[in-house]
Amino acid sequence: MLERASAGLFWVAVLFTALLAVQRSFAVEAADSGRDGLRLSGLDPAGIFLGKALAVAVQLLALEALLLAGVALLYDADLDGPGLLVVTALVATAGLAAAGTVYGVLAAGLRVRETLLPLLLLPVLAPVLLAATKSWEAAMGLGLDDGGDWLVLLVVFAVLYTGFGVLAFGSLLEDS
Repeated sequence: MLERASAGLFWVAVLFTALLAVQRSFAVEAADSGRDGLRLSGLDPAGIFLGKALAVAVQLLALEALLLAGVALLYDADLDGPGLLVVTALVATAGLAAAGTVYGVLAAGLRVRETLLPLLLLPVLAPVLLAATKSWEAAMGLGLDDGGDWLVLLVVFAVLYTGFGVLAFGSLLEDS
């Protein structure tokens, strides 16, 4: 039973860690008026967005590497498709980081940001959680399909949120 649930447990842990990483990345700026410094720095808002999203993604990828080792050892999971596992992890992490950064800047300027960010972000990330879980189940030999359709959904999600973040982060940063 644990082997069957291992993919879902893995991605739920990554999702909650993504929430914490995004909240922390914006809380650091709020402490010393760092957001004002970013606005006045003259840096390209797209670069700021990509830098924040990349920082969150690197943290998540490090966690995913540790969790994957734990899943393989503790749950005795078969890693039949390592290529699909790696591609799914990279694309899902990009989507989580991009969407988290977009919604993080929306909630950053509010007093209730710690409560509002999960309420905004969790419904949006439900497709990522589902698609990544199904793709990993396929890679572990537990699913009924090959995981390709779920991987396409993850790619579309990551591209949409990365593109939206690059285009809209400047105005979102100004409003926060």
